[in-house]
Amino acid sequence: MKDVVEYIVKSLVSNKEAVAITETEENGEILVNVKVAEEDMGKVIGHKGKIAQSIRTIIKSISSRQNKKVFVKFGDKE
Repeated sequence: MKDVVEYIVKSLVSNKEAVAITETEENGEILVNVKVAEEDMGKVIGHKGKIAQSIRTIIKSISSRQNKKVFVKFGDKE
């Protein structure tokens, strides 16, 4: 999942070096945390969160075919 998210996010941002994506698994659930440069966060989130929701939808579709539960989180906020 991490590779798919990384490909999508790097396609959207200007500062590709600042992209940091981590993947952790706990209790059968996978959390993909996406961090980008502050000036690129708006590009990844999109107007009213539409791009972020689209990324989550793509990942949900892929993960459901693999019988996994994956969550995508953007930024540092808990």
